[in-house]
Amino acid sequence: MKQTILWLAIFCAVLVWSAIDPYDRFTWFLEVVPALIGVFILAITYSRFPLTPLLYSLILLHCIILMVGGHYTYAKVPLFDDIKQWFDLARNNYDKLGHFAQGFVPAIIVREIVIRRDIIRGRGWQHVFSVAFCLAFSAFYELVEWWVAVATGDNAQAFLGTQGYVWDTQSDMAYALVGAIVSVMVLSRWHDKQINKISSTYA
Repeated sequence: MKQTILWLAIFCAVLVWSAIDPYDRFTWFLEVVPALIGVFILAITYSRFPLTPLLYSLILLHCIILMVGGHYTYAKVPLFDDIKQWFDLARNNYDKLGHFAQGFVPAIIVREIVIRRDIIRGRGWQHVFSVAFCLAFSAFYELVEWWVAVATGDNAQAFLGTQGYVWDTQSDMAYALVGAIVSVMVLSRWHDKQINKISSTYA
């Protein structure tokens, strides 16, 4: 219970901060909506399908990334503006962090559901499916960005965050793919231990 309260406190604190005088209110809304939807889903599934502590922590981190991007827009996050200057980069790359997280976190979400619901057996195929799902989701998200841009015109430019980079869409998907692969490779053993523990608790 204490961990849940702390999780919600951090989420709400960052949400309120992000909503105070954001760079562009429409962009803030577009970026924060996925985090709000995620929290709603977590709330309605908490009692019958609680997740591992690792996954809750990753989801919170991903929500924070979204809310920071919503507050500043992905092209204007100050720390990444500094990094751009330090390393003489052509663009602010905070959006690439966001897309890396778009693969890194959902890979563990998919992995947990697949393992605990016994949807796919065999660790190799579980990992392949988790990574493939993240790449598919990333591609779908790029389509959503395109649809929003077409529907709203210039108002969606900050949401797209291409910054003039012609390969932005492709590189976004590539970062999500790399994030998913790294996540599965680095976190699987830790994740397995927590899955075994929570499965025995809620068996």
